[in-house]
Amino acid sequence: MSLPVTLTIAAGAALVNIWLMIRCGQARTKESVSIGDGGNEFVIRRMRAHANFVESAPFILILIAALEATSGTNQWLWGLGLVYIIGRFAHGIGMDGGSLGKGRMVGTLTTMISLLALAGWALWNVYAAIL
Repeated sequence: MSLPVTLTIAAGAALVNIWLMIRCGQARTKESVSIGDGGNEFVIRRMRAHANFVESAPFILILIAALEATSGTNQWLWGLGLVYIIGRFAHGIGMDGGSLGKGRMVGTLTTMISLLALAGWALWNVYAAIL
């Protein structure tokens, strides 16, 4: 069974994860923080951007894989997956604040919408026949 949407979005998520890890390392190096956040707001922001990503990515990937396995590959899955990846990138940038701070809100909203849409779709697939 081939799951091209799942594999593509998982690869994209892995790249976003690496990018967020690098940004955390850069912040720690810049602020001379070896372990933890050192109470430094810049380091905390970068760490939270990474942690926020890790909190949602597994749910997105599980739902995309389950839907693709049960409903097949379609444009909606591609769209939701891409919206999620772009949103998490925007969130990572937005967590730094400043002029790009709105990216945080965009990333948060796109993540919530993606999760809600995928969860609703999954429930519909299971229970539509019963209704």
